[in-house]
Amino acid sequence: MADQVNVSSDPPPNWREAYLINVITLPLSTAIILANLVIILGIACNRQLHNTTNYFFLSLLVADLCTGVALPFVPWMGLSRSLSFTSCLLVHIFPNFLFLAFLFNLVMVHYERYMCIVSPLHYSGMWVHRLFPLALFAVWAPPLLFASLPALGWNNRAASDRHINNTGQECCSYKHVFPNAFIYLEVYGLLVPAILSIAGMTGRVLWITRGQMKDICRLHRSVATRGDQASYQEQQLNLRYSRCVVAVSLTFLACWVPYIIYTHVGVAFLLSEEPQGNSTTHIVLSCTGIGSMTVVPLVLGLANRQYTDPLRKVLHKLRDRWRWRNDSGDIAL
Repeated sequence: MADQVNVSSDPPPNWREAYLINVITLPLSTAIILANLVIILGIACNRQLHNTTNYFFLSLLVADLCTGVALPFVPWMGLSRSLSFTSCLLVHIFPNFLFLAFLFNLVMVHYERYMCIVSPLHYSGMWVHRLFPLALFAVWAPPLLFASLPALGWNNRAASDRHINNTGQECCSYKHVFPNAFIYLEVYGLLVPAILSIAGMTGRVLWITRGQMKDICRLHRSVATRGDQASYQEQQLNLRYSRCVVAVSLTFLACWVPYIIYTHVGVAFLLSEEPQGNSTTHIVLSCTGIGSMTVVPLVLGLANRQYTDPLRKVLHKLRDRWRWRNDSGDIAL
């Protein structure tokens, strides 16, 4: 009887992985969800923001919120579990779809803002404005279709069946769901081109902004009556541009580099053909990689004062009420 009690009280084999995943992902997921809800409510409460540009950004926020909800399930995709093949498909396909939808929405938001800078005269006549439902369809339907390919037959179920015959139990692993060709196509056919396009559009916008800033400085020199005033204005413009470049660079380093590292480490692990790697390393890399990338829309949203005005007003009211209560208490004393 004592032996049976000891056996039944043993923790599950992967309890350390589950504890580590919960410790890392739950606070991060909660912060991502709450921050997205704040920005979504900020856009919804301000009717001046109800336009096509902000609708694209709203779609990105919804995708980011869904990615935050799915974040605790992402690290499990690299670990082996005892699940039926149908359940295994579901727990791998659904997070992958949300992540791809987030990435497609992010590219669309950058593209729409890029065209606003590059071609401002033709901006309102762009196809993404004239065919807004089609643009939304383009950022949600293709990710769903691509992520569903394993469920439509492009999978490694034969390897999963062989594992059942050898061990006598069903095992769920990403190698049983995603063939190597599928992973290579997703990484180098979708993810890498998307990141490069975002980086290219951002660099092009900064270059155009630099040229416009030089034109403004040249105009100030031509009309300024005092050289000191023009020099001060140029210094302010250069300072603002430098801050913008630093902010963009830090955002790229903090948000994209961890994900790039995680992606290439995952591909290297795939090439190694090892049955199970260092689970702790995989958990940390997957959580930091996916989590850091989901911060990009939050940086763009929180930097816009129009999106955060409702929250700022609520905080001001709470502060004023707190001060009023403290003042009333002091007077009563």
